[in-house]
Amino acid sequence: MALLHLSLHPPSPLSFHWTGTIPSLLSSRRSSTQLRHRITFTAAASTSASASLLPSDSAIRDFWRWLRERGALPQPSPPVRPAFVPEGLGLVAERDMLRNELLMEIPKKLWINADTVAASAIGPVTLGLIPWVSIALFILREKAMGTASSWRPYLDILPQETDSPIFWSEEELSQIRGTQLLNTTIGVKEYVQSEFNKVEDEVILPNKHLFPKTITAADFLWAFGVLRSRAFSRLRGDKIALIPFADLINHSSTITSEDICWEIKGKGVFSRELMFSLRTPAYVKAGEQVYIQYDLEKSNTELVDYGFIDRRQRREVYTMTLEISESDPFYGDKLDIAESSGLGEIAYFDIVLDEPLPPLMLPYLRLVAIGGTDAFLLEAIFRNSVWGHLELPVSRANEERICRVVREACNSALSGHHTTIEEVLHLPIYCLHFTMNS
Repeated sequence: MALLHLSLHPPSPLSFHWTGTIPSLLSSRRSSTQLRHRITFTAAASTSASASLLPSDSAIRDFWRWLRERGALPQPSPPVRPAFVPEGLGLVAERDMLRNELLMEIPKKLWINADTVAASAIGPVTLGLIPWVSIALFILREKAMGTASSWRPYLDILPQETDSPIFWSEEELSQIRGTQLLNTTIGVKEYVQSEFNKVEDEVILPNKHLFPKTITAADFLWAFGVLRSRAFSRLRGDKIALIPFADLINHSSTITSEDICWEIKGKGVFSRELMFSLRTPAYVKAGEQVYIQYDLEKSNTELVDYGFIDRRQRREVYTMTLEISESDPFYGDKLDIAESSGLGEIAYFDIVLDEPLPPLMLPYLRLVAIGGTDAFLLEAIFRNSVWGHLELPVSRANEERICRVVREACNSALSGHHTTIEEVLHLPIYCLHFTMNS
């Protein structure tokens, strides 16, 4: 009989796309106060760490001087300044500002991206690395250089950690047992550890003259967390970059404008120099914090990325992970059919409350579950039409098998929780979620 592999958890961190169900985030009523202290529930939230981990006043002054010396501050008077705000560090308006007013233009020479690394001393040994890995090595090396690094004023204001669960203690993680959040967190940390093991063997240890100070797995995880929390949404993947000063701006779901408030453009008509331009998405008064919208609707991953939960985002999402097992006797045929429809050996489907199932999910489920007398559909003669057959029930046995395995997977996922559904409904975090969505 064909094997059906099904699990309910987020995709591999390699894809950098995760979803989770937050109503069941807490595992016990007894521990709810402790965990809620760790998680920020707010309409406005920060990429920064908690107050105890904030940079010093002198570090902020040095950073401001560094920006001015490098021509990153508008003249004669910058419209915003870094300031300590409830979220941590943020940008506060120096005067009343209308919507779409220019906040800053950061020249490319101050960005930290793959080009920055390539032009540095470690450029030759980081060729071929994933961009975020090379940038992580760069900022760790520069940070270890101390005053010898020209980037020190910027690196000194970066948080020691964020409230992302990738930095939580084992005790804190134990309180979210049975949730997709825990699976996501474990998957991310395992992915980062795997990348560190490779880069340590292939780059760091063979080039001790370039990396004289020890770089640990914890250091590497910190660099990953910094990049995930500070990179703008459209500057990820191959384009990933840190934009000093601009990355101090915090998120607020009260910003409802769908217009992108930043862009990359040339400095002038006859200049090839690129600038990161940031504008106000809404009117702001002098002394108030300037916010943007982090475009969380498309990712729904703010807790892992930024360490906060936007209370206005929907939470009724679960990711179903389906896999064609290599031990399946029809593995090759099923994989060919899946790939012909733009899927693969593993497929991820987001199931959203009160919304139709993803259109390709049931056909993929039926494909994975095919076996026995239904296997004739896998023959080459049906290859061009089989997907159409899969859009309808294949057989009673196939449908029953799907239902049985899905129920078993759901029961297995729920068994990891410390609480019953009735108990979860009375947890403070669920009541908050219900109130906000009502």
